Amino acid sequence: MIKNIDFKICFSVMAILTVLVGLFQSWGIALSMLNLCLISAVMAMGVNIQWGFAGLINFGVMGFLAIGGLATVLVSVPPVHEAWRAGGIGILISGLFLAAVVISIFFINKKLSKNKYKNYFIFLIIILSIPLLKFIAGPSISKIESINAATSGFLGGANLPIIFSWFVGAILSALVAFVVGKVCLGLRSDYLAISTLLVSGIIITIVKHEEWLSRGVKNVIGLKRPVPYEVNLQKSEWFINLVQSINSSKLSNITDLEVKISLLNQLVITSSGVFVKLCFSLIFFVVVFVILYFSEKALNSPWGRMMRAIRDNEEAARAMGKNVVKQHLFIFMLGSAIIGFAGAMLVTYDGLFTPSSYQPLRYTFLIWVMVLLGGTGNNYGAVLGGFVVWFIWIQSAPFAMVVINLFTNHLDESNYIKNHLQNSVPYFRYLMMGLGLLFVMRYRPKGLLPEKIIKN
Repeated sequence: MIKNIDFKICFSVMAILTVLVGLFQSWGIALSMLNLCLISAVMAMGVNIQWGFAGLINFGVMGFLAIGGLATVLVSVPPVHEAWRAGGIGILISGLFLAAVVISIFFINKKLSKNKYKNYFIFLIIILSIPLLKFIAGPSISKIESINAATSGFLGGANLPIIFSWFVGAILSALVAFVVGKVCLGLRSDYLAISTLLVSGIIITIVKHEEWLSRGVKNVIGLKRPVPYEVNLQKSEWFINLVQSINSSKLSNITDLEVKISLLNQLVITSSGVFVKLCFSLIFFVVVFVILYFSEKALNSPWGRMMRAIRDNEEAARAMGKNVVKQHLFIFMLGSAIIGFAGAMLVTYDGLFTPSSYQPLRYTFLIWVMVLLGGTGNNYGAVLGGFVVWFIWIQSAPFAMVVINLFTNHLDESNYIKNHLQNSVPYFRYLMMGLGLLFVMRYRPKGLLPEKIIKN
């Protein structure tokens, strides 16, 4: 248990602010914001494990989020049997060919590590494999994308419960991180940041344009849920009775039967949305708690102390016989797996997969702000950063609108300044985010919850 007054104050303030949103706006908005904060906390913990534990700069966050989102499609969507019959065999063959290319590259890299022509061999294999892969997969892809292009046009998935996709997203992200890490982790920190950002762009481009795999910009809607649907709740007798009992005092004051039934129907519709969001909140709380628990165990273990030693002084760690490259690769895979897990959670909550929404230059740095603002190297700080940043991101626009209306209330509706400020409300979130980060960096340069120095 953390005995830290800053910890208690920060999380108490966030809890109070969430309750105030529920009271003054709506509980649906408050719970929706809470769920996004919980997902953001998982993302921030993934980045914090890489940066806070090992000092690895990963600007490819959105790429791993996209992999997690893609996993929800591959796992939960029913398969499109016509597409599989049309081009499934060709896709499987091309997948085996691609796996053979990757294995051959790793084999050459390992066996010819001291050969000065090693990189030329690898480059030649990659150059030759691209047209061959296109030749093998091209006809099959065209056939698949032509099958009911307006409604499907892709292979679909395995039609399994969507909760499985969270773990599949973590595994796929870890595997991609292994390949990326083998290539990029030998680079200096600034080059590592640039290379991971470029790799993220490649991943997102593939997800956007390979329609046979993800439907691309056509999006995938109607994904499964791990919680009930609002429509089903509204028809369930137990739920209607529950809403009626909760609102009994309000309903008992109405004598007109038609008005009473109408109000009850409205309450059931509103309550169904709140109930679904509350179910998501419970699931997400469990996920955050489990990841936070094991992250704290890892941080305080001998392995965690070793990673911090490697982060602080790689040369000294090497001199003590530690395999720095191996440990960097492992923690890069671990952090990426958590980010991919969060990506699958986010798509599950949204109920749709939209590849065009993955914008590396916008949201990558938002997630990094969560880590820096919360406190680098502190798991609780990463969770707090996810809450604070996402709360500001969502609530800055309504807050700005209230302030603008307060100070321009005496002005005419056609006033240029008033209209300009009202039209600029969406951009106030950037202003609030910048001011918040500047304020924290000025007065709490190590974050709201700084890393705790553990003395043995």
